Amino acid sequence: MTRPDWIAVDWGTSNLRVWAMTHDGAVLSERTSDRGMGTLSPDQFEQAFLDLAGDMLGDDPVQVVICGMAGARGGWCEAGYDRVPVAPGLGDATRVPTHDARVRVTILPGLSQLDPPDVMRGEETQIAGVLARYPDFAGVICLPGTHTKWASIAGGQVQRFQTFLTGELFALLSAQSILRLGLDDGWDNAAFAQAVAQGLADPARTSAALFSLRANGLLNDPGPGETRSRLSGLLIGLELAGARDFWTDAPVIVVGDDQAAGLYAPLTGLAGEVRFVGATDMTRAGLISAYSSIIGTGT
Repeated sequence: MTRPDWIAVDWGTSNLRVWAMTHDGAVLSERTSDRGMGTLSPDQFEQAFLDLAGDMLGDDPVQVVICGMAGARGGWCEAGYDRVPVAPGLGDATRVPTHDARVRVTILPGLSQLDPPDVMRGEETQIAGVLARYPDFAGVICLPGTHTKWASIAGGQVQRFQTFLTGELFALLSAQSILRLGLDDGWDNAAFAQAVAQGLADPARTSAALFSLRANGLLNDPGPGETRSRLSGLLIGLELAGARDFWTDAPVIVVGDDQAAGLYAPLTGLAGEVRFVGATDMTRAGLISAYSSIIGTGT
């Protein structure tokens, strides 16, 4: 095996992804596992990393740069937060003591905001990746997920941001509420688009509209996927209404996979300009940018 110059790591709640990297940002190999932060105690992180990437190591110490939930409270080692406004990925990273001398582990900081109170951990690296690719970008970055982030960008800095629990609400409602009784695995694009428009136009009535989904299932005969699509659409519409001051007349970059691109496609025609970029690519670009900063400062 060709030994990497350094190792990039994205450590989420559910999954762990590592890339063996060269100094110039080329990927030698990629590996993933299901040993996310949520499955580990703090004393298990080092071994989980070595189990996945130990054979990438040689005799000399290798820099390991980590973003995500490994730096959360209860993670490998709690990393701090850089307070906005700030350029993401350029703050003080946290060095992690290790038992294995072959690795020099650094965890990147998250971002925080005091008013209104908010935090992010992991998404800031994707934002740094976007700014590495598009250094002159000024506008809004949307980062869909369980907890979707909207971040306002100007002058290479995150000026402010807001988190929406859209993904978690969908998971809870579809699995634990009365709405679960009427859901199937299908999908209806037209029903989704109609519900997004409904949630955006009248967010104050979203709770009532959600119960109407159950009533419609009892009184009528919804088509395959219609109820699930309307549930998703109402929640996306509610989020778009809440984030209106971010995206109105602003260029927007949505960072996500193909599913996220589909869910946020209604932004096209609402915001000033909308582009979609891959989440994995932006995470890796942000880690590359952080590595360059780390070796430049000798951290």
